[in-house]
Amino acid sequence: MTVTAEQRRAHILDVVRELGTVRVVELAERIGLAAVTVRRDVAALADAGLLHRSHGAVSLPATTTAAPGPAQSHRVIGMLVPTVGSYFDEIIDGARSAANAAGARLVLGISAYESSDDRAQVEQLIDSGVDGLLLTPNWKPGSHPENSMWIGDLRVPVVLVERRAAPDSPFAELESVGSDHRHGVLMALRRLSSLGHDSVLLAAREDSWTAHQVRAGYEEATRLLGLVPQPVVDIRRPGGDMEDVAARIAEAVADGVRAVLVHNDQSAIQLVPLLRARGLRVPDDLALISYDDVFAALAAPPLTAVAPPKRAVGAAALELLLNRLGSGHDLPVHRVELMPELKIRTSCGGAEQ
Repeated sequence: MTVTAEQRRAHILDVVRELGTVRVVELAERIGLAAVTVRRDVAALADAGLLHRSHGAVSLPATTTAAPGPAQSHRVIGMLVPTVGSYFDEIIDGARSAANAAGARLVLGISAYESSDDRAQVEQLIDSGVDGLLLTPNWKPGSHPENSMWIGDLRVPVVLVERRAAPDSPFAELESVGSDHRHGVLMALRRLSSLGHDSVLLAAREDSWTAHQVRAGYEEATRLLGLVPQPVVDIRRPGGDMEDVAARIAEAVADGVRAVLVHNDQSAIQLVPLLRARGLRVPDDLALISYDDVFAALAAPPLTAVAPPKRAVGAAALELLLNRLGSGHDLPVHRVELMPELKIRTSCGGAEQ
């Protein structure tokens, strides 16, 4: 069975959490991986603020010594995410900064986009003695989370992060903090419409909650703005089928479409040279906006991108959970949606801001 980078890094965090400070060479021996692979994963985890490196050894980051408030003092908060190394790095960083500022400690679990892993990771967090949980379960809109019924039996408060339970779900009353992705799509299409485009193509992944929200937002935005809707170009295997995606976009351009929204940055960056090989230059022949704004500014040309407020989502979720722990049942249930921002660069044409 192939082990993904997310699974390797989750294992590294588990070992460091168990052993405390450990040399990278010893860590590689303990895990049974090549030292060069472990060093690369450790570097990624350190860049994300999840590990501290010093003189060839690694440890968990130290918490702040700032004086905590009475309601938050010595709280330990568990956080379950589906991956590290991309979108969720900034969410984790926001939650970690808010925890440090409150004198709380954040403990991380990673479920690697496999719903079967959620429960095992959460049980480990519970066993470690957390006071509350920030959860990003592996749900997708339209699917009933029968395999998540155990969430209702958790004995600590829970805040969903970048997830919201359906109204008819058993988890409908769980608190949540997330980005308003549908409005983010509306912002992108409104920008393209203002540049004279009467039709915008969507090329989108379909393997995550955000992807489904982007697709729903596209349907709503085209209707609200009076744009001519186009069939969605599915990105079924990110990184593996981009030639086919580029070919379908080129076909749409041949039919008169001159603008595309791409979810996500990784796919958008891969598409630019593939489109150029087909004679389509961004933004001269095709205006392009990406969704996520994790790597968009590093592209050539720099990509205009919808930027969900990732750090703010993590911080707001952590603060809401601490407030719940301090207020008990006196606090009404919160469902918080934060507005994305449209970062204007050069890939969609028009004036750069």
